[in-house]
Amino acid sequence: MQPSIEYILLVIAVLILVSILANKVSGRLGVPALLIFLLVGMLAGSEGPGGIYFNDPWIAQAVGVIALTYILFSGGLDTRWSEVRPVLPQAAVLSTIGVLLTALLMAGLAIVVFEVSLLEGFLLGAVVSSTDAAAVFSILRTKRASLKGMLRPLLELESASNDPMAVFLTIGAITLLLNPNLSPLILIPLFIQQMAVGGLIGYGMGKVMVYLINRLKLEFEGLYPVLTLALVMMTYGVTASLGGSGFLAAYIAGLVLGNSMFIHKNS
Repeated sequence: MQPSIEYILLVIAVLILVSILANKVSGRLGVPALLIFLLVGMLAGSEGPGGIYFNDPWIAQAVGVIALTYILFSGGLDTRWSEVRPVLPQAAVLSTIGVLLTALLMAGLAIVVFEVSLLEGFLLGAVVSSTDAAAVFSILRTKRASLKGMLRPLLELESASNDPMAVFLTIGAITLLLNPNLSPLILIPLFIQQMAVGGLIGYGMGKVMVYLINRLKLEFEGLYPVLTLALVMMTYGVTASLGGSGFLAAYIAGLVLGNSMFIHKNS
């Protein structure tokens, strides 16, 4: 039996309120908020007392893409270019070669433990190869996080920029699994295309955001955040449609906007 929209909205509201309260509790206990969110989800799910059954991969993917796009944009918006510029080379290595090495190590473990094929093991490794940007941002921006020197900006930049690499490796592994006759070397131009297109469009859309926010004289101040949200989703959509990394574009657009001057910036 399909639940009514009233029931669905009630459950969503309750889960959001519980998550907000959990975030407050996590700050006092020194526990990452996302760990509590996972616990809430497990309790609310089909195997927990909540008994909410969910099995729709398309909706899960859509919600995940939208959420990650805004998480990465927000991360870029809060990142100071002057702080991350000195660690840019190290972050680039960690978010590309580091992710690849992590995927290979996890693939080796999966092959030994689960006795899967090489490509299947690599797919599992690729899926878990990147750090969770939201979790890293949440932990680093708490008062308890007191990292010194360049470690904090390095971790922030790496966590925000490694998702495109993990997504690329996952898509590449699936492509090779579905087409066994293809050579892994075909992934090299795809990688260059993803990163180049994502970087260029992200930078361009960041400049477009600054221009539109400063030039459009909107009647209500509350429309500016709405305009920004629409432009972020447009950034992802355009980039992904042209074969680039939409996640990388969203982060770079946020980085450009956050380090520029525009009206209503504080709000």
